[in-house]
Amino acid sequence: MSTTSQRADAGFHAGEIALQRQAGVRHEAARLAPMLEPAKLSGGVARFLAGQTFMAVTGRDATGRLWTSALTGPPGFLDVRSGTELAVHTRIRPGDPLHGISAGQKVGTTAVDFARRRRVRINGELTVAAGGLLLIDVEQAFGNCPQHIHQRVLTPDGADGLVASGAVRRGTSLEAADVAVIRAAGTFLLGTMHPERGADASHRGGPAGFVGVDDGGDLWWPDFPGNNLFNSLGNLAVSDEAALLFPGFDTGSTLQLSGTARVEWGQAGRVVRFHPEQTVVQSLYQGAAGSHASVDRGLV
Repeated sequence: MSTTSQRADAGFHAGEIALQRQAGVRHEAARLAPMLEPAKLSGGVARFLAGQTFMAVTGRDATGRLWTSALTGPPGFLDVRSGTELAVHTRIRPGDPLHGISAGQKVGTTAVDFARRRRVRINGELTVAAGGLLLIDVEQAFGNCPQHIHQRVLTPDGADGLVASGAVRRGTSLEAADVAVIRAAGTFLLGTMHPERGADASHRGGPAGFVGVDDGGDLWWPDFPGNNLFNSLGNLAVSDEAALLFPGFDTGSTLQLSGTARVEWGQAGRVVRFHPEQTVVQSLYQGAAGSHASVDRGLV
């Protein structure tokens, strides 16, 4: 292998490279390989994070199951302490599968500015999880394109991001109300995990109805063209663990799913199919601390 090829492959694992080749975008992805090198949180990234009120996190619960959860708080709750350390000043709400998350594990996060349609992915190791503080030793940090982000304004309440909890429903399959939420959604967050590289959380968006549910209760959605890195789908090529979060910006409740996913290729493009194994639905009190009101401007 040439030195140039070695440099291009250095930031990607085997699953990502396999997907890039199958999609015919290996050359385009190779040019972006430096994005995946060990990260330093620049001044621009720090300023972006300081203004955000929403971040998704992917990690494992006490049983080792993968989930994706919402982290919320007022501007400033995401605090860059150094070039490689991010402090998240919030508490994951009671009833959430990641409530009481343990330190010493790999986590993936994505901070999304829906109003300006910007997002930054930050992955690393969770070193502290106690007393309203999550501390992440950052290993990767890079921005993503604004495609498929619904423009909306989120207005957080409260000081610590802790959302007062309503009823919590847990199950092993989708109920009719869950299917209705999924089929109406234009946004969800996808969590995946690589056995060595760690977790990843990514934003997925499209027109309402872009996520389907088949008669057996499995979900599917088209994989729209993106940055050609194939971080999420590359992880799925190595490990089929997956977790979905449908945030309750408009419904007042969150839907979280944990299960397995696979990528299918056809003439019409790529489709991801997800099989839910566990479900958590939590209602949020209207106007509760840390909740988000939103004004949806539509897909732009």
